[in-house]
Amino acid sequence: MTLLPAPPVGGHDLSLASALPLAGDLALHGDRTALVTAEGTLSYRELSERVAETARRLGPRRRLVLLPGANTVGALVVHLAALAAGHPVLLVPGDHPEAVAALTSAYDPDVVIHPEPGDEWRIEERRAASAHTLHPDLALLLSTSGSTGSPKLVRLSYENLQANAESIATYLDIRDTDRAATTLPMHYCYGLSVIHSHLLRGAGLVLTGLSVADACFWDLFRSAGGTALAGVPYTFDLLDRVGFADMELPRLRYVTQAGGRLAPERVAHYAALGRRRGWDLFVMYGQTEATARMAYLPPSLAAEHPTAIGVPVPGGSFRLEPVEEASGEVGELVYSGPNVMLGYARTPDDLALGRTTEALRTGDLARRTEDGLYEIVGRRSRFLKILGLRVDPQQIEALLARHGLDVLCSGDDEHITLAVVRTPGWDERRIRRRVAEAFGLPARAVRVHLLSELPRLATGKPDYRAVRALSRPSDTAEQPPLADDGDQDDLRALYARILDRPDVTPDSTFVSLGGDSLSYVEMSLHLERRLGMLPPHWHTTPLRELERRATTPRTRGRWRRSVETSVLLRAVAIVCVVGSHVRLFDIRGGAHLLLAVAGFNFARFLLASPDRRERTRRSARSIARIAVPTMAWTAFALLISDDYDLSNVFLLHNALWPEVMGTGIHLWFVEALVYILLAMTALLAVPAVHRLDRRFPYGLPVVLAGLGMLTRYELVGLPDRAHITDAVTVFWLFALGWAAARSRTVPHRLLVTAAALTAVPGFFPGEPRRELFVMLGFCLLVWFPTLPSVHRVNQVAGLLAGSSLAIYLTHWQVFPLVDDVSEPLALAVSLLFGIGYATCVDRLVRRVSALREGAARRAPRLRLKVRSSADVS
Repeated sequence: MTLLPAPPVGGHDLSLASALPLAGDLALHGDRTALVTAEGTLSYRELSERVAETARRLGPRRRLVLLPGANTVGALVVHLAALAAGHPVLLVPGDHPEAVAALTSAYDPDVVIHPEPGDEWRIEERRAASAHTLHPDLALLLSTSGSTGSPKLVRLSYENLQANAESIATYLDIRDTDRAATTLPMHYCYGLSVIHSHLLRGAGLVLTGLSVADACFWDLFRSAGGTALAGVPYTFDLLDRVGFADMELPRLRYVTQAGGRLAPERVAHYAALGRRRGWDLFVMYGQTEATARMAYLPPSLAAEHPTAIGVPVPGGSFRLEPVEEASGEVGELVYSGPNVMLGYARTPDDLALGRTTEALRTGDLARRTEDGLYEIVGRRSRFLKILGLRVDPQQIEALLARHGLDVLCSGDDEHITLAVVRTPGWDERRIRRRVAEAFGLPARAVRVHLLSELPRLATGKPDYRAVRALSRPSDTAEQPPLADDGDQDDLRALYARILDRPDVTPDSTFVSLGGDSLSYVEMSLHLERRLGMLPPHWHTTPLRELERRATTPRTRGRWRRSVETSVLLRAVAIVCVVGSHVRLFDIRGGAHLLLAVAGFNFARFLLASPDRRERTRRSARSIARIAVPTMAWTAFALLISDDYDLSNVFLLHNALWPEVMGTGIHLWFVEALVYILLAMTALLAVPAVHRLDRRFPYGLPVVLAGLGMLTRYELVGLPDRAHITDAVTVFWLFALGWAAARSRTVPHRLLVTAAALTAVPGFFPGEPRRELFVMLGFCLLVWFPTLPSVHRVNQVAGLLAGSSLAIYLTHWQVFPLVDDVSEPLALAVSLLFGIGYATCVDRLVRRVSALREGAARRAPRLRLKVRSSADVS
């Protein structure tokens, strides 16, 4: 770790009596394994030495330390060092920069820990002595569930942390031979309790930020001899998806669940699974205000009492306090124990306070069964805890009221139910999206019901029971279907899925995320369906602007759409290419028009990044996405026919024998495109050329087009070249398409159009229709970014355009099989086969990408990304 020197001795020295034993006594466990990571292991002795060294660097004066939590060795060492030495820790989500900034501003910490690449950590010492009065018992500050970044924090003492860890270790019977995986974020009280309770007993931690949905997680868990897993309800959904029930985990001893209510049938299912597989299920109940845990359900009772939260944890107790709105056996659940927080903090002045809370009023309505178990039956306040996130229904009502909607909000631990009076411009999907985004909820957790009037009691008061009754289990089928990655209207999830990028933010654009011409078609179709008319330059528009457009009522009819001109041209061109080859009609020039479109997309996507190295990487990936499927198919064709030879497989036919026609020339378009892309990538990798492009984005392609005209008009001698199929002699088309994309003014467009209308005539001697086709397509590309269309046409155009390369590759071998039967059938079969090949390639690329990402996560010194509590709760 990178740490600054300790501050000078003096001032308010720490009282070691107030330090946390579970953090200070690590050395007592000797050479036992403390941490297992993808990079190796760390013993308790080694961990203790690192903690002690970090504690010395933090200094002897008691100061408020802000630490971005992360499931890494560096973050854990800083956390333990601060607690062992008596520095109060403000633990914030390390994967939420906004929360870090907000809490830094609100509490003005004395020391701020900054994560650096490679699990390195830098200590920013903002002052030598604390600017705050820190109560001697104050050990840790945590955000309450659902209030990430809020200045309202839970104040926890050293006694709270130690007592809660002791209690959990006791009822779980944690042993020094156990090894628990960090399946939850460290800054989340549940995840932190897993760390504390296992370190207390000298057990090992499988320290990782990987999700249980990641195959690499299970590789690490098995190799480390993992014995314990912790999860919130969503974790169990992921376990179902990855086939957890059939996994061979011979050392797994117990699974714990908290962070929200798990449906009773799911509790019973996992309890039974545990019995069959030899491990125990512990269902637990808690809040941050109780340092994590207040109750647990003994595993032997889980199958028989799946609705219960169980009994109080060792050292704690419950009482039921009568409330007016409940029957005699039901009351508000009140918890007492040594793990109850000191109280809340809302400003830095509150850090000086001692205990202000003696017992914790949970706000949950509960009853005690005849078996002595406690069951939660509702909430006294109208707060809901959805998937572990605390939500205030009144805030939801106020949010929608500001938009002119009459609404009542209720729900349970799994869903929010909204009763909304029908209002023009608002449908279920738009309301659901607005609430989900505002409160950080998955869209599937919000159910919307449009009514003619709101349900009321006879007194005129809102009938919230009737609102809850709207969402019966049968209503699930009535909700709009959801995509694999969430709500269909979630544009961020759409970008993440199509571009295979998990790091999508509101400021991301299609281009900044590495989108190219292949993914552009699929993305534009999805956006066109959701936004109606696509905005100009949507591919460089930040997501937050597109999301704003998605929430704006549409004034156009649902049938009116637009289609990207480049997409439509790709679709039309490939149909013309195949149709002409099967002799269904004779409209040639499609491949040459595709070259101009390729240049157009080269400028828009591959050159969009200002960083030279990033441009090179994007271009290399794009070339590979063209060359590899081509070589694979050509190798296959070589085995089943005599159309090609090895020069075609390696895309060298035109380079070696440009004058030789015949079947070997079939792939000239792909070879020319790859050669051109390679040449342009190499040229723009030169720093001086890169600077020229950045300074003269329109001038450079115009100059290159001019140089291309030298070969087009044979002003430069190139003997033995096939004029219209050689990369050198068709380059000018690509360059003009590039210049068209960079045209920002009418004079720019006029110049590019004039160049095309001058150069195309005579390029195809004796083929005026071919020349007219190319010129018409080019003019559309330059002057009309979009064209009016309808949804069905857009779907077909997008499918054909996205598969155009695959169709071009495969149709040579496909159409002869049915050409004698029917020419229209030959066209249809060729198109459909190409679409199928493109789909297979796309899925394979995604699979390889996922495997590569998994391998990268196992690489040494690679910093693991920690999922936020919102991701796992």
